[in-house]
Amino acid sequence: MANKSIDSKHNISYKYFKKVASKKKFRKEQNKTMLIGPHIIKTFLDAKKEIECLIKDEHSQSQEIDEITKVNTKIDIFTLKHRLFLELSDLKSSNGLIALVKIPSEPNAEIHKGLNLFIDGIQDPGNLGSILRTAEAAGVNSIYLSKKTAELWSPKTLRGSQGAQVNLECHENHDLLMLCDQIKLPIYSLSLCGESLYKEDIPEDLFLVLGNEGRGIDKKIISKSTKSISIPMHGSVESLNVAAAAGIFIYEHFRKFQLNLEG
Repeated sequence: MANKSIDSKHNISYKYFKKVASKKKFRKEQNKTMLIGPHIIKTFLDAKKEIECLIKDEHSQSQEIDEITKVNTKIDIFTLKHRLFLELSDLKSSNGLIALVKIPSEPNAEIHKGLNLFIDGIQDPGNLGSILRTAEAAGVNSIYLSKKTAELWSPKTLRGSQGAQVNLECHENHDLLMLCDQIKLPIYSLSLCGESLYKEDIPEDLFLVLGNEGRGIDKKIISKSTKSISIPMHGSVESLNVAAAAGIFIYEHFRKFQLNLEG
């Protein structure tokens, strides 16, 4: 292990870190991404994923950070000036630790029973991250992302998910319309103009389709869906945030099919 200090944004290593953190094309070329925060880093370590190096704020002090750095003694640690760390993390306040990691390889695509997700063009990394975090908590089996969906392994998506995708079966850049013709399970589209979730007897094995924040689900995908399902609302609210709506459906499925088994 080598301990190296960086006090200039012109440092070669810092320039590399900055490009990984901020440039999607560069992340794809290098097959690298950034884990921002000790909790996400620990999630990767617990999943037996390797970390290439650690990047530490000069002012960072916490038991969680000390435990990570002490256990991973063979990993280079770069200590950054506070202002450089904030710029790299793109946060207003420092969480103390960043890791550079190789993006995990994608698992083989298989159709599973239980609840699976199609994500059609969700653009906001925070929304995608929130859905992934909920999916892990509720035991969702597989997730397929369309080509127009936010980047699965971007630092912002990882921040929203707290690293949940490392424990999920996720597949990026898929043609969901084509997949609709290939799968044999029911397909439920979550939309504003569907039957109430609480009036429908939803099946245990299905794919749930979640759509873009503005335009919703592609009409061609809706046409191939078994049913359209909506979340009932009171008052003048026109729609729910897609991550919130997804969470309601996912946990209704969890309540119905998993909660009693686990209890």
